Parts: sequence; C-alpha cells; structure tokens
Amino acid sequence: MTLRVLGIDPGLTRCGVGVVDVLPGRQATMVEYGVIRTDAHAPLEQRLLMIAQGIAEAIERTSPTAMAVERVFAQHNVRTVMGTAQASGLALHAAAANGIPVGLHTPSEVKAAVTGYGRADKLQVQTMVARILGLDELPKPADAADALALAICHAWRPVVSTAATPVGAPPQGSGALTPAQRAWAAAERGGAPREAAVRARAARSPRLEA
Repeated sequence: MTLRVLGIDPGLTRCGVGVVDVLPGRQATMVEYGVIRTDAHAPLEQRLLMIAQGIAEAIERTSPTAMAVERVFAQHNVRTVMGTAQASGLALHAAAANGIPVGLHTPSEVKAAVTGYGRADKLQVQTMVARILGLDELPKPADAADALALAICHAWRPVVSTAATPVGAPPQGSGALTPAQRAWAAAERGGAPREAAVRARAARSPRLEA
C-alpha cells in the first residue's frame, strides 16, 4: 500500500509544500510541489490566512495519509523563528483538523535521510531529491525541495520502537536500510557511529559546488 506524505517546510514569506508517494520498498515518486508565497508588506493575519488556505488546498487536492513538518529550532533571528513557528502551527492545525498523523523532523535529520550527511548544503539536497524521485531537473525553489525531502525523510524513517510499523516505513533491522538511512540512524544515536557514517559518506560522494 502506498504512503502519501505531504511535506511542509514552514516559512512566513515562502512556505514549501511537497507531496510524494512511497511504496513499502521505499520507491518514491513525486506527486506535486511548490511554494505558498506571501507579501512581506501585507498584514500578518492576512499572510497567515494565505498560508493556511494554501495548505488546506494542498490537502484537498492530494489527500495525504501523513504529514511531515520541519521542527522549529532556536535561531538568533527571533523574527525569523517566530514566522517559521507560526507557519508550522498552521500546518499542525490543518493536519489535526483533517485527522492526518504528523511527524516533526529537524533539518539535520532530513539531510541525513536523503543524502547520508547531516550537514549537506541545499544543492546536495536538491540533487538527491531529484535522483530519488526520478526528476529530470532539480526541484526549485529550495523551499519546495526541502518540503519534498521532508516527505521522503518521514516515509523512510528507521523504525526504532516496538510500535506498529506505519505503511511505507522500512522493515526493522539495519540490513533493510539504505546507506543514507543507516547514516541517519547513527546520527540520531549520536557518538562515534555518527561521525564514522558522515566520514564514510563524505569519502564516497564528492562535494557539489553551487
């Protein structure tokens, strides 16, 4: 059975949206992607309304069975993080209103899931997303690519508990994981395995230049 994941890269000026279908064997295909844009000079309440409407329309169009949202983390720019948190809250509200289960993922988790390296740059993420989804060109803008990466990350997440495995999640056991997923699992655990995974991946993959 196919898992359809709606990825949301929250932002007040640009909110990335990406939808992917993922089969139990981790084969992923792109359904749609894009960006919800708002005018930086518009009243805050109107900007939030536009984002909420855009997310609602994406849910109505694609009927996702799961949602992946970037986890908000502390930044020095309080204004930026506040806008991100507000957009994230709208996505979470939409998911709850439609009975859609949600997963929150940090940027480093997403990067490790799709590239095997938690500090990958945006071009590396775009390149791997295009490769995973079989796209002829890099998904743009970066916010949309990040939303697709979030959706892939959520569908490919390693199973680390004894809870029932969601449809589309890889079976338990390290042998069932891709190299990128094993690196991600090591990154989640922390310590030496994470550093070893990062070094091994970096040695295999030449760094992409912007």
